[in-house]
Amino acid sequence: MHGRIVITTSDAPDTADPSARDARDEAQRLVEGRFTARVLEPSPPAVDDEWFADDPTDPAGAEHPVVGPTSAADLTWTAWVRDYPDQAAWAADRWLGAYRTLGPPPPTLPETRLALHRLAVYVLSPARRRSTGKIALRWTLDGFGTPFFGDDEQVRVAGTELIRQSRGTAVSAPLTSLNAAAAFALDGPPDVEWAAGFDVPPPGDLDEALPVDPGAVAWLGDWYGFSYSVLEELRSEDASVDASRVQLWVEHFDCAFECLPEDEGRRAGFGMSPGDDGIPEPYLYVVPWAFDRVPASDLWNAIGFRGAALRFSEIAEARDQRGAALDFLRARRSLLAG
Repeated sequence: MHGRIVITTSDAPDTADPSARDARDEAQRLVEGRFTARVLEPSPPAVDDEWFADDPTDPAGAEHPVVGPTSAADLTWTAWVRDYPDQAAWAADRWLGAYRTLGPPPPTLPETRLALHRLAVYVLSPARRRSTGKIALRWTLDGFGTPFFGDDEQVRVAGTELIRQSRGTAVSAPLTSLNAAAAFALDGPPDVEWAAGFDVPPPGDLDEALPVDPGAVAWLGDWYGFSYSVLEELRSEDASVDASRVQLWVEHFDCAFECLPEDEGRRAGFGMSPGDDGIPEPYLYVVPWAFDRVPASDLWNAIGFRGAALRFSEIAEARDQRGAALDFLRARRSLLAG
């Protein structure tokens, strides 16, 4: 591997370079032994189950009351921060509580989004796929990346850096071309064949510098953190029966999960996209699997697909953007549930 070496472990002091991350352990040390911490980011160890990924909100194995990112926890991080206000910025950065308000997306977002989508398809997803057969990604601090796999390995984007981590040690390199990124993360060329059957952007010039604007990368990282905070809360609620996991799907570069019974024609995907050809700006959506069987309603307002959409610009000025997003998704879930 080539790149600037940065070394940390879960036992490193707080002044250590944070490039190597164990997000759950970091939170656990913060709350000491009073709570069992749960966070939104992927955390080691690598999991060998049907998902090959940790569940960020699962209370299983908790030895103490759980402090977590959803209302299903014994204590939310938002409530915890009220007692520890000096940690509000820490919680906000990780989309656990003390939530930030997202400003308007920068004009460079579409170009940066496309470049990072290509990186996700041809470099990050293959890094996970060759180990577990799985292709989906997750939100990670300041960006996105894989869950942990193999020997507690992870590949992720943090700002304009690509980070490769294994057993608490990380190396990083600046984002340049797809060829350079693949040499760093895959020890070989980009995998341009595996996604041939998917509707994904073409790889393009493998040696061309990826046009990533730092401001747009930062906004996209926050959008995915915002999305995970919203969707994990929705998933954790009792009304979201038969829920799948929230995943960052490499095909459309959006975060989504499914819930509600399929055999009754009520199952639907609930997601948040950073924008695409159909709706250029970031948006929320609900897509019923069997649209012909769902109750008719003006709540199904999407143009271009059968479902519902809420553009970010429609909630950008809301005092509680997260609450507005949840209201939109819950109303459609309630209609589908009957």
